[in-house]
Amino acid sequence: MKNQSYRNVNENPCNMCMPMGGILPFKGIERSMVIIHGSQGCSTYMRRHIAEHFNEPIDVASSSLNEKGTIYGGEKNLKQGLDNLIKLYNPGMIGILTTCLAETIGEDIDRIAAEYKAERGLDRLPLITVPTPGYGGAHSEGYWLAVKRIIASVAEKTRLHSRVNVIVPNISPADIREIKRILQLMKVDYTLCPDFSDTLDRPFVKPYVKIPEGGTRIEDIAAMPGAPVTIQMGVTVDEGMSPGKYLEEEFGVPLVNVPIPMGVRATDAFLDTLRHLTGRERPDILEAERGRLLDCMIDSHKYNFQGRSVIFGDPEIVYAVASTCMENGIYPVVAATGSKGAKFSEAIKKILAGCPDETDILNEADFTGIREKSRQRGANIAIGHSDGKFLTEREGIPLVRIGFPIHDRVGGQRLLSVGYTGTGMFLDRVTNTLLERKHSNYRAAMYEKYYTGTA
Repeated sequence: MKNQSYRNVNENPCNMCMPMGGILPFKGIERSMVIIHGSQGCSTYMRRHIAEHFNEPIDVASSSLNEKGTIYGGEKNLKQGLDNLIKLYNPGMIGILTTCLAETIGEDIDRIAAEYKAERGLDRLPLITVPTPGYGGAHSEGYWLAVKRIIASVAEKTRLHSRVNVIVPNISPADIREIKRILQLMKVDYTLCPDFSDTLDRPFVKPYVKIPEGGTRIEDIAAMPGAPVTIQMGVTVDEGMSPGKYLEEEFGVPLVNVPIPMGVRATDAFLDTLRHLTGRERPDILEAERGRLLDCMIDSHKYNFQGRSVIFGDPEIVYAVASTCMENGIYPVVAATGSKGAKFSEAIKKILAGCPDETDILNEADFTGIREKSRQRGANIAIGHSDGKFLTEREGIPLVRIGFPIHDRVGGQRLLSVGYTGTGMFLDRVTNTLLERKHSNYRAAMYEKYYTGTA
């Protein structure tokens, strides 16, 4: 029998688990808390992972399922955990997320949550259940499903009003603040959901508060069905997990899907959408910022055209970064995500149509596969979250950090990459990384030539 080698494993995946992403939207809702229905280790891992990215204290409760609960059911654990959570935090909303263990033993969290509310007389406290087994998808799917379940649980038919719904993906708090600034400059009345621009990047205050101020108000979410339109930054989101699609189908709110406003084209598209809604032209301050971005692109193109990028992370981030790179000649040779989403490949193929070289598009990717493709395609710069350090350590490809998670640097929550100003800052980071690589290679060659005589 011939020796054969089989590989059917995922090594260093390009994503985190589904409940990890499901926690984040709840952190962007006013006075919201989360409980994980599963083992203690799951919630501990997620708290630590999120806290290391945002450099903020992250509270996530746990039902602490053990062997007994696994065999006989975890209903008692979950109800006791909810009792403790309410006593300690007095939240205005509670998200109940499941793990692999709870889903595998068949826990009916919808029934448990409904019974708990009836038993405790908590009719006015929203308990939002979100099924998020680790094997159900990546953290990006967990994020979008949680946003959809929050809106579906709270939204109610209401009178029409002028506030535009704006639904954002998993971007940095700094990015969310920039989007809010642009909306204010365009004089748009809006409800942005979720909004963790202050809750996951809060100012230092004394005394310490368990639930930070900020986040989307629950009453504003309830009124989202009365909006004139929903602007959702989710061109790669499957319709089954799309909050904007839910509002359109259930309440008739028109949906406009736009990319993250990163790069000239995408930021123009976002502002054009706002202009059509309000009838207002771009203010002078945004016109000036657009001009500075164009000047930045002219300055950097003579270096960036040599870039062959490998881009990875959340589907929306990969789409936005690939589009921005294409505008400045940094052609993507690999575009990868850990997500299962079918729309990712379709969406990204459209923006890569003008690429002079074929791009490898990888769904449900791991870094073993990403490394192999990057090596084959001669990538010389990587753009994505901190797990891309494998590309630097093992392939010598320098990494520009963007997205979630960023664990080996400080300030991931303050990285600005959207809008005209943020795009210019992002391009500076990329260009300087390419220049550093070029100069490092030159210095290494000169050292070999003049000091070892081996060049």
